[in-house]
Amino acid sequence: MLACACQISAAADGIDHPLPGTTPGDPVRGRAIVADRQVGLCLLCHTAPIPEERFQGDLAPSLDGAGARWTVPQLRLRIADSARINPDTIMPSYYRTEGLVRVAPAHQGRTILSAQQIEDVVAFLATLKGNR
Repeated sequence: MLACACQISAAADGIDHPLPGTTPGDPVRGRAIVADRQVGLCLLCHTAPIPEERFQGDLAPSLDGAGARWTVPQLRLRIADSARINPDTIMPSYYRTEGLVRVAPAHQGRTILSAQQIEDVVAFLATLKGNR
């Protein structure tokens, strides 16, 4: 089980079902979240096929081709709680609330992204079948 805002089952390498209380992810909204430097901060570390956004990161794998490299359940787990796959990752666990360190009091018990935002980002990343 993930220590998340709500307990969800995670297989060894993925979360098979959409997060509770969500509708099917919207890739357009997901793209906006990935591009937004105030919400997801994805482009701080990753590059993505979002040419209008300058100064994209190179600390983590490119998001281009993410939908070809990983399944939807694998993408969902990587965003919800990437530490389940790599405990030494620098990527934040976007849907975990417990077992974290150095969390500001105002943010304790809150996830970085909502369940719906995660589903939207997963839907966007699943469309990225390009360069690997």
